[in-house]
Amino acid sequence: MKSKKNLTRFTYETAAFEGWRLCISRAGSTFTKYFPDKKYGSGKKSLAAAEAALAAVKSGIEGAKRVDGKLPASVVKKIDKALKED
Repeated sequence: MKSKKNLTRFTYETAAFEGWRLCISRAGSTFTKYFPDKKYGSGKKSLAAAEAALAAVKSGIEGAKRVDGKLPASVVKKIDKALKED
C-alpha cells in the first residue's frame, strides 16, 4: 500500500508499529493520529479508519472561521476530541 496525501504508511520489519499516520496542518494547527494495524485488524481496515478521520478533520477545518489567520481554540479542541474518540 502506498502513502496518500496526509496519510503515511509505516511498515518497519524491525519495529513493533505497522499502520497509518494521519497528519494534517492548516491555519497554524497540526493534527496527528496513528492507526495501527493490530488495533483495526488489517492494513485495509486501518486505512479506512484513517480516511474517515481525515474526512472528519477536513470538514471541521473547512467549516471554521479563522481568527487572525488561525483556527479558533474551540475548533482545535473539537477536532482533537473527535480524533481521540475511537
